[in-house]
Amino acid sequence: MSGAVIQLIVLAAIAIFLIFKLKSVLGTRDGYEKPITPAERPETPPKPDFEVIEGGPDHDITDHVPENSTSAAALSAMKRIEPSFSVSQFLQGARGAYEMIVMAFETGDLEKVKPFLSADVYEAFEGAVNARKEQGLDIQAEFLGLRELVLSDADFNHSTNEAEVTVRFGAELISVARDANGEVVEGDPKTPRRQRDVWTFARIMGSSDPNWQLVATGG
Repeated sequence: MSGAVIQLIVLAAIAIFLIFKLKSVLGTRDGYEKPITPAERPETPPKPDFEVIEGGPDHDITDHVPENSTSAAALSAMKRIEPSFSVSQFLQGARGAYEMIVMAFETGDLEKVKPFLSADVYEAFEGAVNARKEQGLDIQAEFLGLRELVLSDADFNHSTNEAEVTVRFGAELISVARDANGEVVEGDPKTPRRQRDVWTFARIMGSSDPNWQLVATGG
């Protein structure tokens, strides 16, 4: 018998041995096999009874107030009622409203800001403006800018959906009061005046009216 034939026989024997070995390890699949029964399926861990909140803290809130504060809870409640509400955008609006209302008060033109003032605040501002007019004072004012804009407090009434946000403003402006003769009786046309105000704005969250009203003022 030639060497080539012997090698062929040896290789065939090895192949047959490997086939039987693999079948003993892997098994065979012949036609339809029944599915795994529930008892045979691997157990999966039970689902938790609570939902995991993803994303971590809301930085639109925590960038302005402490995370676990009552103000943060109030702002979160506002967002649940009105998901489009943004604290950062509110503060930008408060910045513009502050300048507009301050200048309307200084110049005595309150009508254009009346929709943004509660009845009590409008009445108080109007009284001060009328008192200046009675004295014959002419006011010239220029708003120079804000040095400070801080959300200092927030509150939410769950029964009425009324939100209140208190903001601290630090501003610089030039305001000069002149009498009927043009003499300066208050202020300095060349020296800016620093002014600090604490204002509270209110609104019913979820209402169709997007405007916040100034409901309280302080220093």
